[in-house]
Amino acid sequence: MTRAQAMLSFIATRDHKLMRRLNRWRAPRWVRVWMLCATRGGDGWLWYAMGLVILLFGGPDRFLAAGSAALAAGAGIVLFLYLKKRIGRKRPCAIEPHCWATLLPPDQFSFPSGHTITAFSVAVALCAFYPSLTVGLLFCAASIAVSRVLLGMHFLSDVLAGAVLGTALGYTSAHLLAALL
Repeated sequence: MTRAQAMLSFIATRDHKLMRRLNRWRAPRWVRVWMLCATRGGDGWLWYAMGLVILLFGGPDRFLAAGSAALAAGAGIVLFLYLKKRIGRKRPCAIEPHCWATLLPPDQFSFPSGHTITAFSVAVALCAFYPSLTVGLLFCAASIAVSRVLLGMHFLSDVLAGAVLGTALGYTSAHLLAALL
């Protein structure tokens, strides 16, 4: 077994152990409500609403900020659709039922988390233009990422990869557009 295979096996083993533990956890009601709201916010409407607010009240950089976030999110969607089909990892909810979350997944593949890529790409891109909103934006992105694991939609490694990819896309998009204009 190569080192890469050993590392992937190690990660998969840890992911499955955490999945089983979380799938049996009876979370308090406030956690369940928070996670369901976070995951639904990550479905896209939160980012569209935020884009509208920025376009209306975002000051002189509003078009650059909204364009940067849209570019990062668009690149993220293309990237995660490609990777999901190429890698083909099953979702946790396809392996073992969850004790309290009965959401239907948007597709059949798990790696990487598209909700997380989009959340971090938009949040990081907007943070570059509105640093005072950093804590709130990153809290929203992290809430969406955590919700995907707690609701049995993704493994921990799926959302960690999504956060890294989304952060890179958001940072690159913001700095690329700022440099071009």
